Amino acid sequence: MMPQTRYAQAPDGVSIAYQVLGDGPRDLVWVPGWVSHLEAAWEEPTLARFFERLASFSRLILFDKRGTGMSDRGSVSELPTLETRMSDVLAVCDAVGSDRAALLGVSEGAPMCALFAATYPGRTTAIILFGGYARRLEAPDYPIGSSLEAREAFHEEIARDWGGPVGLDIRAPSRIHDERFRANWARYLRMGASPAAVLALTRMNAEIDVRPILESIRVPTLVVHRSGDRTIPVEAGRYLAEHIPKASLVEVPGDDHLPWIGDPDRVLGEIEEFLTGVRHQAEPDRVLATVLFTDIVGSTKRAAELGDKAWGELLHAHHAVVREQLARYGGHEMGTAGDGFLATFDGPARAARCGLAIASAVRQLGLEIRAGLHTGEVEQTPDGGIRGLAVHIGARIGALAKPGEVLASRTVKDLVVGSGLVFEDRGAATLRGVPDEWQLYAVSGG
Repeated sequence: MMPQTRYAQAPDGVSIAYQVLGDGPRDLVWVPGWVSHLEAAWEEPTLARFFERLASFSRLILFDKRGTGMSDRGSVSELPTLETRMSDVLAVCDAVGSDRAALLGVSEGAPMCALFAATYPGRTTAIILFGGYARRLEAPDYPIGSSLEAREAFHEEIARDWGGPVGLDIRAPSRIHDERFRANWARYLRMGASPAAVLALTRMNAEIDVRPILESIRVPTLVVHRSGDRTIPVEAGRYLAEHIPKASLVEVPGDDHLPWIGDPDRVLGEIEEFLTGVRHQAEPDRVLATVLFTDIVGSTKRAAELGDKAWGELLHAHHAVVREQLARYGGHEMGTAGDGFLATFDGPARAARCGLAIASAVRQLGLEIRAGLHTGEVEQTPDGGIRGLAVHIGARIGALAKPGEVLASRTVKDLVVGSGLVFEDRGAATLRGVPDEWQLYAVSGG
């Protein structure tokens, strides 16, 4: 469950929103990069799991920087300095009774953590810098920074496209085609800051340069950076590790800048081992769910007949219809593969009715789908997906459905007794790669 949001008072009276999760033996402060929103963060499964794993070995302290998220918003002409942000962290730590804490700074949160450690070593047990930097812009003695032209291009993108998934192409290239993740990212940004505020913050952050204080850091430091990071190059992480005394550098493979996607378990393992001396393998989350697979009948033939442009437009309309019905019946989109959808539901009756509604709605587009339903235990993966035998069974059932048909396993039929749904026996079938025979039923509305 999402922790309760509370507020700490900064010395100048500004309210800083924070949450506390877990009861581990050490305090860990999450210092977000760019913008954040405490409650919107919990709507993204990959980020929620990341927080929960951090809280499994710490008392995790989350907060929104002033001017963003649920903290007080100020004038864009009065943006917080790094010194002000450090005072806000102290105010939050004081509010939760934390005398000493480790700080985990992501991206632009890293330079603030570095300055905090140098300024308040008595309040800092350690710092972890993920995807961080000491200076954002390039300079004659710092060629690894971003060019002024690149920053201005990004400022133009913010002004033009804020409200959509801005910056996702370089922050999460592995999820760029994941519509669910794109939508959540766009909402997270919208909730995090207004267009004017984020543009002002981004311009100000470009001026950060904490290189002169790195040699003054005397607390244990871990620098973690992905080798192919497209937002902050790995050379920036190497610079931090080279200039902070006794810092440890861990380069992990991948192109993603956001730590909660890509291979988050590797990142979490490095953080846990650094703070505790041990590394635990995360137990997979297993839940009971109903999986729904849909697939357009004869899609290859239709695509050839219509041509790329017309087929692309029709496919876009199909996807919109499917997502509309998923939202209507409480389905969770887990992924798309070509013209097919995989979704999960908390209840089998809603899943069945959603499958029927999709089949009916896409006929208005001149399309037919086949759909498969099964209820079973699924394992939630760190990247927000699902896997397990139930997923394979649902896919195999969907492949056997006739055009326009929603085909379900006996498990689904037995769980929706009294729902008014009608099940027509389709006999037993052998599902490829799945043991035993499975009794299947065509579903229709009651």
